[in-house]
Amino acid sequence: MSSHKKSQSDLFSSKLGLILSVLGIAVGTGNIWRFPRIAAQNGGEEGAGAFLIAWICCLFLFSIPLIIAEYGIGRHGRKGVIGSFIKLVGKEYGWMGAFIGFVATAIMFYYSVVAGWALFYLVESVTSSLPGSMQQANMIWEGFQGSLWPSVYHALMMGLGGFVVVRGISSIERINKILIPSLLLVVVISLIRASTLSGSAQGLQYLFTPDWSTLTEPRLWLEALTQNAWDTGAAWGLILTYGAYMRSRDDITVSAFQTGIGNNIVSLLAAMTIFATVFGTLGSSMGNSEILEIMKTSGPASTGLTFIWMPQLFNEMAGGPVFAILFFLGLTFAAFSSLISMIELASRVFVDMGFSRKKSTFFICLSGFLLGIPSAMSLDILANQDFVWSVGLMVSGAFMSFAIIRFGPARFRSEIVNNGEQQYTLGRWWEIIIRYVVPVEVISLLIWWIYLSITTYAPDSWYNPLSAFSVATIAMQWGIVMALFYFYNGTLADKTTGSREVNPG
Repeated sequence: MSSHKKSQSDLFSSKLGLILSVLGIAVGTGNIWRFPRIAAQNGGEEGAGAFLIAWICCLFLFSIPLIIAEYGIGRHGRKGVIGSFIKLVGKEYGWMGAFIGFVATAIMFYYSVVAGWALFYLVESVTSSLPGSMQQANMIWEGFQGSLWPSVYHALMMGLGGFVVVRGISSIERINKILIPSLLLVVVISLIRASTLSGSAQGLQYLFTPDWSTLTEPRLWLEALTQNAWDTGAAWGLILTYGAYMRSRDDITVSAFQTGIGNNIVSLLAAMTIFATVFGTLGSSMGNSEILEIMKTSGPASTGLTFIWMPQLFNEMAGGPVFAILFFLGLTFAAFSSLISMIELASRVFVDMGFSRKKSTFFICLSGFLLGIPSAMSLDILANQDFVWSVGLMVSGAFMSFAIIRFGPARFRSEIVNNGEQQYTLGRWWEIIIRYVVPVEVISLLIWWIYLSITTYAPDSWYNPLSAFSVATIAMQWGIVMALFYFYNGTLADKTTGSREVNPG
């Protein structure tokens, strides 16, 4: 009896808990602030509908196949990224799992800072008046960034995340059962209110109207693929980590489709809300081209629309203060649910090495706070880390695909995914995508990022490793991390394989 209870405590208690928790990974700040901006940037003269078509195609040709792989690797290994990789393809490839885990952890260092910004603006919306002009909005932002408050809110978010993670997967499941339904409710209420604004229909029309000529542009497809990978959390190792707590009777394929489609629905609802709000508020005084320029502008650290324009827009609508609170509450919930998964991924690696969950979580939260301080104090450092490690996700995708190919896609599909308890039998289409399509997509993305770095981000200093947005700085930082993990691969593998697995209920 006690053994059975212990086994169940190591797993998600229900399919709903699993899906909501994984949606907590996927639904983050990228859905609410990044997706609307990327959609606007890739819209044609007639609208952004063509980008949406490409984005949906990438969901089925990249994200969902990799989500299936992550669920399968995690449930098969019953450990974190390193342990599950070792069980699938052998000890000599443990360093690949370590690199995947480090990329997500490096993102955690500055993501916690961004989550702190969302919490600050939520508090600001509750306690202060909304800015009435661009000057006032900029003053609030610059005053905040010039103070110690970003570091304080960063510490608070890391501490809250650790408080949830240290109690185990049951705690993570419980908090996501609150956060994700609440987030969905906030988004739907905000969308309904935004849709009542005069001019909102014009924004929605632009969002959904395709400019077919843009479908032939490679950049649009590459942007759509990048956004979908960032959106869904595919290849981060986060879903793999939660997959370790997945019950054997839960269907991997169905769960992957629910995760990917559910995430894209939230992104679409968020984009509809932003487009309706911006067009509805500014439509009477500006033309479409002027409005779109505002939406395309990223601002400092990609914050322009979210933290500078949105508070000002809320000030101009009836009931604006209430909807400003709802907007930043939703943004805070989205950021926090994703942050929890990053802390869990990193903590799980140390648990697999034999450390207690309490010590592992404390170490990760303390390290995350300390290593996130540079990003909290400097937007330039944050932008550099975002540039380096968000591109690193493409390498993570390549390693994930390599692991499946090494194990054998047909064998993986028959032994791990189609395990006899599934509702839906995964077909051979998945093997084709994993073996051929995903590697081509990853290589294309990496070439594109290198091209942009040389021609756009740092045309005069792409070869300088000290330049913030250069090929050289990516190569240097990736190279150092990969070399360390490769050199210490044996030690990592021995420590990880010597610990216990999650009981498979």
